[in-house]
Amino acid sequence: MSIGHFTVWDYVVFGAMLLVSAVIGVYYAFAGGGQQTSKDFLMGGRSMSALPVALSLTASFMSAVTVLGTPAEIYRYGAIFCIFAITYFLVVLISAEVFLPVFYRLGITSTYEYLELRFNKYLRLCGTILFIIQTAIFAVVHFPSFSVTGFDLWGAVIATGIVCTFYCTLGGLKAVVWTDVFQVGIMVAGFSSVIIRAVVVQGGIGRILNDSYHGGRLNFWDFNPNPLQRHTFWTILIGGTFTWTGIYGVNQSQVQRYIACKTKFQAKLSLYINLLGLWAILVCAMFCGLAMYSIYQDCDPWTAKRVSAPDQLMPYLVLDILQDFPGVPGLFVASAYSGTLSTVSSSINALAAVTVEDLIKPYFRSLSEKKLSWISKGMSLFYGGVCIAMAAVASLLGGLLQAALSIFGMVGGPLLGLFSLGILSSFANPIGAFVGLIGGFTVSLWVGIGAQIYPPRPERTMSLNLTTIGCDIGSPGTGGNWTATTEMPTLTTLVHLQGTERPALADYWYSLSYLYFSTVGTLVTIALGMIVSLLTGGIKQNIDRKFLLTKEDLLSSFSFSKPKTNEKVEVLNWKPFTMADEGTDNPVFNHIEMNVTENKEKVNGAHV
Repeated sequence: MSIGHFTVWDYVVFGAMLLVSAVIGVYYAFAGGGQQTSKDFLMGGRSMSALPVALSLTASFMSAVTVLGTPAEIYRYGAIFCIFAITYFLVVLISAEVFLPVFYRLGITSTYEYLELRFNKYLRLCGTILFIIQTAIFAVVHFPSFSVTGFDLWGAVIATGIVCTFYCTLGGLKAVVWTDVFQVGIMVAGFSSVIIRAVVVQGGIGRILNDSYHGGRLNFWDFNPNPLQRHTFWTILIGGTFTWTGIYGVNQSQVQRYIACKTKFQAKLSLYINLLGLWAILVCAMFCGLAMYSIYQDCDPWTAKRVSAPDQLMPYLVLDILQDFPGVPGLFVASAYSGTLSTVSSSINALAAVTVEDLIKPYFRSLSEKKLSWISKGMSLFYGGVCIAMAAVASLLGGLLQAALSIFGMVGGPLLGLFSLGILSSFANPIGAFVGLIGGFTVSLWVGIGAQIYPPRPERTMSLNLTTIGCDIGSPGTGGNWTATTEMPTLTTLVHLQGTERPALADYWYSLSYLYFSTVGTLVTIALGMIVSLLTGGIKQNIDRKFLLTKEDLLSSFSFSKPKTNEKVEVLNWKPFTMADEGTDNPVFNHIEMNVTENKEKVNGAHV
């Protein structure tokens, strides 16, 4: 069986996607007088509306890992992955009703600024450094490889990285959001072309669903409570909720977008509209995976050595069924790289915001607004270059990529626990928060790295049967029936120690479902933080209620009445107290530089 290769038209389509993205960046560099202040550059002037922000949030989620990895996941492990639809609802609900009200009320730009307001500057620094490491790694793993198509990896990585850095540096947050809107359209078009063609090739949706049913792919319900099983209803519902709340609730890349909305109502609305986008993506990815199984149920390309990794299955399918349609395979590759652009651009913009806000502004208070604006752009340029360089190195290291992806969950869990302590617990103090963060980070790294060294046994991953019995006799690597082995579809083990003796922990603690890495980190951070806070007098401290989630925040959710005059955050005029620097009078995000030095050594009555 021969498959097609990239043609000139495919490269034209891919190039057009990059060109339009770059043009949007140029437009927002000069539209409305350009990016005059760093408030305009990093926060879109806090004037965004719900719909573009919602599409931007969706685009950042729908990375190349989603476009390539999720269909392959469903092809190999079945549609139980779709339980994430329930998880996404819980994640959006928690983000919109617990974290957003506090962040929006404070008018902060860096989420880690909250940690100084609530605890102290050292915890803010810890959070900032963890975020920078985590996000730089996460951005890199989203550069996909299309080796099966003959598509030039190095050319694509460099071109994508340069265009991404270009529009981030010129256009700031507005360019990031509006290019995301364009890229969502490209991604949906890429998915749709595959689904429509697959339905035509297979003679209707009925046959695809029938093949999937008889192949055991419609395994939606598995209520096994064992936390060692890779994917069950409970691991996806509980573990997935903790993992993704760490991204939507407290991660700067996402929070920066929705608190840039003009009102709190618009910010919440953006999250709920984004939920519809997440569901649509999941349905598209599910149909692609089931269609792939229907087409390759008798001849698995991966087992037959026609692709080098599960993530190559989607490009292989595209070239197989769309080879007679010039430009359409290019559209699919453009959709995957659109996912890359949206994720990496969000990361670059968030990294620039955090660096300026948390690492430069607090220590160089004399910098003028114009200088801070140029520093913000310089940081975007710097982080864009770092992402390109790291992507080049990572493409040579191969197996480290998916290990890095799991590290994202290991770091995200303790950070989620830290923010939860601050917002939900009035007696959590800086000592308890610091001990909790270190404890949670240590435990999640322990289980995560242990799982890399001692991968779970095959019975824990529950791979479904694949066969090459229908392949051409002359094809290399073909054989009889075959069952997938222990590798997870998006997790390549660093060290293979199958032949060596496994320690007792390997089949229990290290075999924990990867979705629980974040859960463990969050719960250990909260539990340790509360215990240590109680032991060190946390109950005696007096905390300002605006740093906590209040009853009023929950009762006022989604009021459709006319917004109160104070619902739109006025960053300049909201400071009636003579407390410490509240974190919102930032020269980085305002037209006027403020001099706030009074009581800067004390926050909430605690010396910092």
